[in-house]
Amino acid sequence: MGKLIVSEWITLDGIFDGDTMKEWFMPFESSERQGYIRDGILAADAILMGRTTYEMLASFWPHQKNDDMGPASKLNSVAKFVVSAKLKKAEWNNSTIINKNIVEEITKLKRQQGNVIQIEGSATLVQSLMEENLIDEFRFLVHPIIIGSGKRFFKDEMKTSGMELVKTQTLDKGVVLLCYKSHLLKK
Repeated sequence: MGKLIVSEWITLDGIFDGDTMKEWFMPFESSERQGYIRDGILAADAILMGRTTYEMLASFWPHQKNDDMGPASKLNSVAKFVVSAKLKKAEWNNSTIINKNIVEEITKLKRQQGNVIQIEGSATLVQSLMEENLIDEFRFLVHPIIIGSGKRFFKDEMKTSGMELVKTQTLDKGVVLLCYKSHLLKK
């Protein structure tokens, strides 16, 4: 069975807002961080995301025809699954919309799609999958800055019964990788 892995880039105060990345993500650019992100994408057998993340990525990556920036060819060829009730058409190569029976469809994906299904961004989707005990692992790249406002990855309703720390790594410029195995919620 495949593993559903959440891959998030956040600030110390949990901001993951794409609109403010110039403030919290860009200042910590390094080849080490680029390598980690690239390796994670290259290891994924499929990418799962919500509509907002899909639209953000689909507006950029299909236009990257070389791998100067890293994982363009992988992102453009890998199976992509978008959970959305609003999106009517997914034109990015190998994209499939999941708009009903979401828990059942993602459970099927975990059975079919190799070893790793990676979720990029998509906090609302992650929250709903946490409630259904479908997340296997969380990988956070924590940036050493507090923004104070913006979209937070962790919402008040998000909770687990605990997570087991399975890996830490300090990257250049103080960015820290924290990997946690998810413990299932008690229902």
